[in-house]
Amino acid sequence: MAINLREHFVKYEALVQMTDAVFDRIKTEFPKEVFCREKCSDCCYAIFDLTLIEALYLKDRFLKKFSGKAKNDLIEIADKTDRALARMKRDAFMEVKAGANELDIVGKMSMERVRCPLLGENNLCLMYESRPITCRVYGIPTSTAGTSHICGRTNFKQGEPYPTLNMDKIYTQLQLLSAQLVKDIRSKNIRMHEMLIPVSMALVTDFNEDYLGVKKDG
Repeated sequence: MAINLREHFVKYEALVQMTDAVFDRIKTEFPKEVFCREKCSDCCYAIFDLTLIEALYLKDRFLKKFSGKAKNDLIEIADKTDRALARMKRDAFMEVKAGANELDIVGKMSMERVRCPLLGENNLCLMYESRPITCRVYGIPTSTAGTSHICGRTNFKQGEPYPTLNMDKIYTQLQLLSAQLVKDIRSKNIRMHEMLIPVSMALVTDFNEDYLGVKKDG
């Protein structure tokens, strides 16, 4: 990535720090309920996508941390993971197209478990310091579209009142950061900020100027 995205990454890191602070506060207030422990990798099998700013940030940090054989081995793992996810999503699309209830299919997909390519053999995240926001907040109560979510390994009880992080607001901020990035690099793909990218795809993708649709001067 020859494009300088430092300014955008700084803004993203500020949002990360804010969500980390929310997690730490809830963990302090509910130490018996938050179960997060070293080598508890339950969240590392969840299927979720990244916004553009997150994908670019993760790939940037990945390239800074890994090189040579270590990088190539991880990209190979990520490629296999990405192809497996693509098949799952294709099958889900075909089921909906055939008349299956879309909400049922979404629920079914949420129960699938796919190992993150960044989960090391020792059950530790290989890029823990740069992990996405979804990974950072997995162990506390969250909500999306009015529906609450809790990690199955926590001691939070579904339906009881707890401080809950509204992920819709976080996603909105991530979309805004992505939209500003697309505008600032003068991408011809003006809706690129709406992209959702799996971790595996972020690792295998070359986010060069052609991919990002950067307009050439002249």
